[in-house]
Amino acid sequence: MEQLLDILKDTLLDFVKLLPFLFLAYLLMEILEHKAGERTEALIRRSGRFGPAVGAVLGVIPQCGFAAATSNFYAAGLITRGTLLAVYLSTSDEMLPILISRGAPAALILKILGLKIAVGLLVGFAVDLVARKPLSGDIHSLCEDQDCGCEHDGVFKAALRHTLKIAAFLLAVTLILNLAVGYIGEDKIAGLILNKPVAGELIAGLIGLIPNCAASVVITELYLQGAMSAGAMLSGLLVGSGVGLLVLFRSRRRWKDNLLTLALLYGSGVAAGLLIGALPLF
Repeated sequence: MEQLLDILKDTLLDFVKLLPFLFLAYLLMEILEHKAGERTEALIRRSGRFGPAVGAVLGVIPQCGFAAATSNFYAAGLITRGTLLAVYLSTSDEMLPILISRGAPAALILKILGLKIAVGLLVGFAVDLVARKPLSGDIHSLCEDQDCGCEHDGVFKAALRHTLKIAAFLLAVTLILNLAVGYIGEDKIAGLILNKPVAGELIAGLIGLIPNCAASVVITELYLQGAMSAGAMLSGLLVGSGVGLLVLFRSRRRWKDNLLTLALLYGSGVAAGLLIGALPLF
């Protein structure tokens, strides 16, 4: 009981210390989005054959609902599948604010973001090269429903909304990990299946498919706690697209086409994670 109380106390203290930094990270992101959000979406719609390059670069910038908006653009026939996949693979969802608030080294953050851009760009162009279809969409048929509500809030309120939303996931994941380390041992945690070659990447990719912010929260925390290898972490974060896939399946009723997009996302994300994990990059 004494050990449990100590773990709970340490977890809560660390969590309280983390909140201000998490809020500041979201505040900076909200300021960026309010200044450039509409221009970003307009640029992705007009990107044409250069869509994968534009999508890979813009996708890595933290923006509320960008992956969801891109799913709607694809459903309306405004962008190619390659552009859609480039955005999915590069988008960071909740990874970036958690890394920043946890004080992760800038070199590590830039390395992860750079790899996500590179994978998104390569996969996007490869997909369009093999099977690029002519675009025939009409912007007036587009119905954007991002399930976010951030556009109606000021930057402070939106940042606070995101902070509180993620805080619950973050506290739960941190507590579970601290309990595991306390009762099982750090060495045994480090040897779990998520640190195993191939199996770790395959499972992390499945976690990344969870269509909400919990996936990126769990993956980032597991990696920072040493319970997930770099390759598995990259697999999960590459596959993870927030609510993007959920919006795609809801707005586009062509199930075979949607399943092909999902398969390409999962396959390319896991393959990239396996390759990156085998290289001495981390």
